[in-house]
Amino acid sequence: MTDTAREALGALPPHKEIEIGGVKIAYNDEGGGPVVICLHAIGHGASDYARVIQVLKNRYRVIALDWPGQGRSGPDDQAASPWRYAELLEKFIEALQLDRVVIIGNSIGGAAAVRYTAANLQHVRGILLCNPGGLDKGGRAAVMFCRIMARFFGAGVRGSKWFAGAFNAYYRQVLPSPEAAAQRAKIVLAGYETAPILEQAWISFADPQADVRALIPQIRCPVQFCWAMRDKFVPFSRSRAAVLKFTNARVEKFPIAGHAAFLEDFAHFQHVLERFLDGLR
Repeated sequence: MTDTAREALGALPPHKEIEIGGVKIAYNDEGGGPVVICLHAIGHGASDYARVIQVLKNRYRVIALDWPGQGRSGPDDQAASPWRYAELLEKFIEALQLDRVVIIGNSIGGAAAVRYTAANLQHVRGILLCNPGGLDKGGRAAVMFCRIMARFFGAGVRGSKWFAGAFNAYYRQVLPSPEAAAQRAKIVLAGYETAPILEQAWISFADPQADVRALIPQIRCPVQFCWAMRDKFVPFSRSRAAVLKFTNARVEKFPIAGHAAFLEDFAHFQHVLERFLDGLR
């Protein structure tokens, strides 16, 4: 039986599964040593972190999970949102009996990492955030943009014929670097399958709960930002004020990347990641 397009984005075989909060979560778990947990962007999957796993697994235990309804994970009876994902992350970490973890989070995964860390600082050694959600300065324009994006993905839910081409054009803006072309193609192929999750997530981004800026003072562990500077949807300029409020943070900018530095400029990302991890040791 061949994988669906969505499953092809998920945890690579042989993967593991665990039931968390009524949801079957698929994940990769490789290596040994200090734990690094990788959280992907909405509509992506654990395979985003395949190269991260390969370069770290000789020194770290690297775990990359599929969010519900994405990759190889099962559906959720609750809508996709940063707060739901933070809740599932907490249950996941408890179920695997993990402690003193490092979390890498991209986009909604970054927002979930911030929420989890703020509530569970004693269990986190550090977080590396790649264009995380929830730090935007907000305002009416931001809310309207999120609602427009939700309607766009709603067209995919309805099966509109024009959605495939539009989604392809959209992802050429999200991941413009040639280095990400292969993964981008997989994401585009899964567009109709992941459209319901994307619609739910963008609806949640317009909710006041999506704003995590008030949690910043609670995050006292080391933080490394890896910001893709060509991002048109989570631009650094709109999150800069919040980023500067983190008391123990460094910022690395990736000029050629559009949303996920580890997919678009891996050599640069690897250097920053290993420097950050070595600092924690």
